[in-house]
Amino acid sequence: MAHIYVYSPSGAVRDRAAFARAVKRLQALGHEVELDADALASWQRFAGDDATRLTAISRAAASGADVALTTRGGYGLTRLLPALPYKAIARAAERGTKFIGFSDFTALQLALLARGGGVTWAGPALLEGFGAPGASGPDEIMLACFEDVANGSAEGTGWRLPASDIAALAHRRDWHLARHAPLWGGNLTMVASLLGTPWWPALDGGVLFLEDVGEHPYRIERMLAQLLHAGVLARQKAVVLGQFSGYELTPHDRGYSMAKVIEWLRSQIKPPVLTGLPFGHAPTKVLLPVGAKVDLLIEGREALVLWGHSH
Repeated sequence: MAHIYVYSPSGAVRDRAAFARAVKRLQALGHEVELDADALASWQRFAGDDATRLTAISRAAASGADVALTTRGGYGLTRLLPALPYKAIARAAERGTKFIGFSDFTALQLALLARGGGVTWAGPALLEGFGAPGASGPDEIMLACFEDVANGSAEGTGWRLPASDIAALAHRRDWHLARHAPLWGGNLTMVASLLGTPWWPALDGGVLFLEDVGEHPYRIERMLAQLLHAGVLARQKAVVLGQFSGYELTPHDRGYSMAKVIEWLRSQIKPPVLTGLPFGHAPTKVLLPVGAKVDLLIEGREALVLWGHSH
C-alpha cells in the first residue's frame, strides 16, 4: 500500500465525478489517498491562482508521501517556473517521493533537471489515468506500471517495435543503443517551449522521448525542426517517439502523415529514431523515470528501457 498525495499544479478539475471515481479506485487498490486542500480549487482556467498552486506544490513536496500525483495537466506550470520550490522537490524525490504526471507536468520535470535536481516520473495523472467512466477501469498495462513505481519495484519497460523501425535500424551492428544515458523529454510542445530559457536542461548523450496530442503532423515536424536546428536531436543517443494522438489529416495533406514526419526525421539525424513507445495521451502508457540513467537496447522486435540497479 502506498501513501498517495493528490494535488493540482496546473489546470482546474472540471469533472468532479471522474475525480471521485479515481480516488475510490486508488483506495480500492489498497492505497492511502491524501487530498491537497486546494486539489479542487478553481481560478480562471487554473487550479487556483499562481500562489495557491505554488503552495500546493510545496505541500506535496513536504507530504512525505510515496507518490505525489497530479490531478491533470492542461496549462499552468510554465508561469510558475521562476518560483517553483526546486530544492524542496529535489529533497523529497531523494527521500523517496515519486512525483508522477505528464503533459503540462513536463515543464516542471525539465526545469528541475535544469537545476540539477532529482528523478521524477512521466506517467498518468489522476483523472485521465484512473477516472474513466465505465466498469473497465484503468488500463491494465498502465496500472501494472503504476503499481510497480508506487511500491518501488519498477526496473524497466519495453514494447514491440513496428517492422519499419527494424528496417530502419538494419544497418546497425550494436543493438545496445544507449548505456547509462539520461532519460528525458515528455510532451513535445512543452519541451520545445523551454528551449532557450533558463529552464532548459541541455542534456547531451541522452535518450529523448516525446509525445503530443491535438497537433497535426506538420506542427509536430515544425517543433522537431526547432530541436533539430538547435542541435538538440543530433546530440542524443536516441530519440524515442510515443503516441501522437488527437489530430485529423485533410485532403490537402495528400499523403503527408506522421509516417512521413518520422521518415524525414530519420533522414536528418544519425541517432536512431524508435517509435511506438506506449506513452502519451492514450489509456495505455508505461511510466518513465525522467532524469534517471538508463540502458536502451533491442532484442529481436522488442525495445527495452532499463534503469534497475543491475543495469
